[in-house]
Order: sequence, then C-alpha cells, then structure tokens
Amino acid sequence: MGLLTAGRIPIRHGPQQACIRKAGQMARDILLKTAAEVHIGATTAQIDRLAAAEMRARGCKSAFLGYRGFPGNICISINEEVVHGIGGPRVIQDGDIVKIDIGIQYDGWIGDNALTVPVGNVEPDTMRLLAATEESLHVAIDHARDGHMLGDLCWSVENHVSQFGFTVVKEFVGHGVGRKLHEEPQVPNYGKRGDRPRLKAGMTLAIEPMVNLGSDKTRILADGWTVIATDRKPSSHYEHMVLITNGEPDIVTNRGRMFPHGTKDLVPRPISELSVE
Repeated sequence: MGLLTAGRIPIRHGPQQACIRKAGQMARDILLKTAAEVHIGATTAQIDRLAAAEMRARGCKSAFLGYRGFPGNICISINEEVVHGIGGPRVIQDGDIVKIDIGIQYDGWIGDNALTVPVGNVEPDTMRLLAATEESLHVAIDHARDGHMLGDLCWSVENHVSQFGFTVVKEFVGHGVGRKLHEEPQVPNYGKRGDRPRLKAGMTLAIEPMVNLGSDKTRILADGWTVIATDRKPSSHYEHMVLITNGEPDIVTNRGRMFPHGTKDLVPRPISELSVE
C-alpha cells in the first residue's frame, strides 16, 4: 500500500532489526499462502477472508484494515486496477492478473509485500509486463546499499521498465516501513540519479514498482480507494521489504522469483515454488 508521508528516516539496530525480519517473513508467508488460493471462479472477498484467517492463525493482524478508513484486510486489485482494490463480489476470470498486497502488524512491527498473480491464459504483452516489473524490483534492490543514493534506486525502476515501453505510476510510491506502515523516506519508482538522501545501514524500505502497460495516468474509483489506469490497460505490482545493511541488501520478505529469467522467459513459476531462496 503506497501513500505519501513526511518526517525523519528511522534507523534500527540489533533486536529491532530482528523484529523487522520476523514481521517481514510472516507477511511473506501469508502472501504466498493467499496467492496460492487465487483461481478462476474465486471472488476477491473470498481471497480477502482467506488472508484474514491466515493472519489470525499466525497471531498477527492486518496493517491495512481501518488504516485511514480502508475497509479490507488486504489490497486485491485486478487487471487495470493498480493498487488499493477492496475484496468484494468480483469473480476472478481466465486471463486476469490479480495483485495481492499483504500488510501485517506483529508485536508492534509491520510486514508489507506484494506480487501479481497471472490466472490462466494471460496475454503475452501482459506477461511481459509482469516479468519486467518483477525484474525492475530486483534491479532497484541492488541499489539498496549503505552509502548509495536513494535517487539511483528510484531512477533504476523507470529506466528498466521504459526499455519495454511500460510506464511507472507517479502518484503512488514505496516508503520506509517499521513501527508504522508508512515511514520516511518516500520511494518513488522514478527519480534523478544522485539525488539524496544517502542510504544508511539500519534503514528499511518497502520498494514497490507499480507499472502500467499503457499510460502512467491513474484515477481513483467511486469507492474512494481503488486506483485504476485511466486507459484501462493492465497494471502490475511487486513489492519487497529491504533492510539496508553494511553488506548485501537484506530482503526480509524474500521469496523465489516468479520469473527467474526476467523477460527472457515468460513462463511463470507456480506460487507453490516461490519459497525462500
């Protein structure tokens, strides 16, 4: 879930980092369990309820439900819906792409991650969109290092997907995460190389490319939440929580890639195979 905030960038150490990892791993596990239940004929409300049951079973709660009035346990968005879709009577169809965004609160800490599930026979251009979006997430993560500039990370997402003719959503962005769902810094999927702030060990980022097949323009539906691409072309969304360390980026929501070879191979791995790697 990407909204804008303002303030200082928190730095966490030692036991706090362990708490962040625990919350992130729990959010990852719930995301994979929920995404595995996405199928033709299911309603988005059923998927929302399944996620809520997983949260209860693990002793955590939704970080989204009630947040600024949001009425769902998760964000579930289909096709041209970009983010912040609400579970309801809509039936998932063959050829849909379903974005699942899971945010949980566990022991006072937030876990937040998302992926896009292709259902049945999805158009090749749409599959390429999914592969490029997931690939751009990992391109960005490679910049999530102590001493690197945030602007380089943000720039890398748009630079990557634009090579395929895709566009990044401008109005909604990634963010810092930890005690609160939205902390500083804002993490857009576009930017200028070299722009500050400088990343430091102990920062935690929710990096979440939201990428459209067509125009980058969006609007919010009458429900006050669901964001759609104005041209109603498909939109893709992938998200990881990343802890900046003194070494390699620590992807605390780490899961296997759906498209391990990026856009070179558009056959996705089953959700059941996306375990920790």
